[in-house]
Amino acid sequence: MTRKQTFVRDLAPGQNVDDVFVLVEARAGQAKNGPFWALTLGDSSGEVDAKIFSPHSQTCPELASGMVVRIRGQVGTYRDQPQIIVDGATVLDPDAEGLRLCDFVPASKRDPEDMLADIERLCKRHLVHKPWRTLCRRVLTDADIKGRLALAPGAISVHHAYAGGLLEHTLGVCELCMAFCDQYPQLDRQILLAAAIFHDLGKAWEYTAGPAREHTDEGRLLGHIMLGLEVLEPFLAKADGLDPELKVHLKHLILSHHGELEFGSPKRPKTAEAFALHFADNMDAKMNTVATATQDIAEGETGWTQYLRSLSRFVFRPRHTPEPRPEGEKEESNQLCLLPLKG
Repeated sequence: MTRKQTFVRDLAPGQNVDDVFVLVEARAGQAKNGPFWALTLGDSSGEVDAKIFSPHSQTCPELASGMVVRIRGQVGTYRDQPQIIVDGATVLDPDAEGLRLCDFVPASKRDPEDMLADIERLCKRHLVHKPWRTLCRRVLTDADIKGRLALAPGAISVHHAYAGGLLEHTLGVCELCMAFCDQYPQLDRQILLAAAIFHDLGKAWEYTAGPAREHTDEGRLLGHIMLGLEVLEPFLAKADGLDPELKVHLKHLILSHHGELEFGSPKRPKTAEAFALHFADNMDAKMNTVATATQDIAEGETGWTQYLRSLSRFVFRPRHTPEPRPEGEKEESNQLCLLPLKG
């Protein structure tokens, strides 16, 4: 089995590279000195830009996103960001090489089965109206849906952009919605939970789940809101005990969860529950975006992120208010003062 040794997170200017990456993106171009390839390489730790200039580009095989390639070259910088200048690229067969998928696909820190179990516990606790509980159970235990949910990313690049990210985001939105219901008891807790579970269901069909996160054809043509409703419709048709007005409201919640027309929402929120779902969805996405952007800033340190296009700003990681020490625990400096001095 081939073991990957060099990861994107460890790349430094001047470093020689000879390792395997997945092609997230590959674009052919033409410059004055000849053809070139502009690549985005990825592994489980992140992504890095790479260029193959002439004459090396002329001997390269045809490259496409999703391929696994052995890259030989050296790390440089471009606009203050690492960039690999490639001397050679070889397309590999992942199965023949015995490569481990976990080395190339960023994934949620949580196990998909554990997250599904948490969603199931929320259903058992809050869905006291049997038709809602039956609907959610039938959808979440469907073999095709469950398999897709386990691997699907929450997005391509903005938030929860890793395997299992969709489930992680879904669970986060569910928990936020239940917290909203504690604060605002007038909300219909049960329909809000069902909508939180299904609001991004279509993303399991909108994106590919392999190493290269891409839109599927139906994802580009229809989008995840329409796809999710199409997947859900046969289950709703069989939910005989569910009032037709509740079905319409559920569809409205899903259709309006992006909030505004310019953000891809077919409808704007028009019920209290629709507003709650929209804000929970937006909050969980934004918190994940900020957490991902600041994760390389050392614990206890402060600092700015790179410019985040999705938020149209830089983000700052501030110093946290210190937590009080447990009662009876002495300050470390006082303990050190009790030690005898030597010499």
